[in-house]
Amino acid sequence: MATTICFIIWVLFITDTVWTRSVRQVYEASDPEDWMVHDFRCPRECFCPPSFPTALYCENRGLKEIPAVPSRIWYLYLENNLIETIPEKPFENATQLRWINLNKNKITNYGIEKGALSQLKKLLFLFLEDNELEEVPSPLPRSLEQLQLARNKVSRIPQGTFSNLENLTLLDLQHNKLLDNAFQRDTFKGLKNLMQLNMAKNSLRNMPPRLPANTMQLFLDNNSIEGIPENYFNVIPKVAFLRLNHNKLSDAGLPSSGFNVSSILDLQLSHNQLTKVPKISAHLQHLHLDHNKIKNVNVSVICPTTPITLPAEHDSFSYGPHLRYLRLDGNEIKPPVPMDLMICFRLLQAVII
Repeated sequence: MATTICFIIWVLFITDTVWTRSVRQVYEASDPEDWMVHDFRCPRECFCPPSFPTALYCENRGLKEIPAVPSRIWYLYLENNLIETIPEKPFENATQLRWINLNKNKITNYGIEKGALSQLKKLLFLFLEDNELEEVPSPLPRSLEQLQLARNKVSRIPQGTFSNLENLTLLDLQHNKLLDNAFQRDTFKGLKNLMQLNMAKNSLRNMPPRLPANTMQLFLDNNSIEGIPENYFNVIPKVAFLRLNHNKLSDAGLPSSGFNVSSILDLQLSHNQLTKVPKISAHLQHLHLDHNKIKNVNVSVICPTTPITLPAEHDSFSYGPHLRYLRLDGNEIKPPVPMDLMICFRLLQAVII
């Protein structure tokens, strides 16, 4: 039980690393004495809470234009309006901005004035979900750590878009219109610190090429991916969470070594076309294979053979594969669970068939 709790805590830590690392920076308080030099006026279309002088709330107001942003503002909330453009002028004094939320507007690429965003030298978070963008906007400020572009119409990533975004840790492109031809071999060049990449709900048939080496979380659910190239994961040696649910993966489309990748801890392959359980690493802890076409479980094939040596103070029961959760429901497998499965994966706590 203690091991399980430690794993859950570790997962939560890894999942939130991208968020907490940046939030700590965003919420560093300004020196109160510095506020004396700032302009405390508030745009009449918005709300400026006295208790939170660095925030400007302009959401849900039917705005068609971005109001002039005072110089003291760090956090700008403009979601759920009718804004179509992002000009430079409203931000000419907004040199302290860390956070901009423009979700649920009507912004197009043509409406973003060149330089309007890149001039914001301290910006960390940019939310542009649920707009009318057809390509990833560029140029963007080098300081940016999170870029949220979900639910747009993005089908293009212009060359060099990410070349200067070395601080970006999270890129969310889910639910867009990306095809395989949107990517070049150097598309992600420059994203040296990217940790989470979400391209779920697009129209990909192949795995995206040459991902950043520090990628730890890769989400590709709800595409039409049919196969994974041999040695694909060599380029992303730190990937720990891999989601490929709702694709078209078959046994023939997997690498010869399957998913025998020591860094992967959580592997999700639900709703594909697999007929057998792929090879896995002894380090894998969660495996989702529900709703495939698997008829039986050949433990002699899937049981990892690479030994895991733990410190001497661990009991012998903890020695061996780390798999704790296995989901196989929605296949053609019938209970009971094969005994040799339990013998191989001695740490299994839940098997769903």
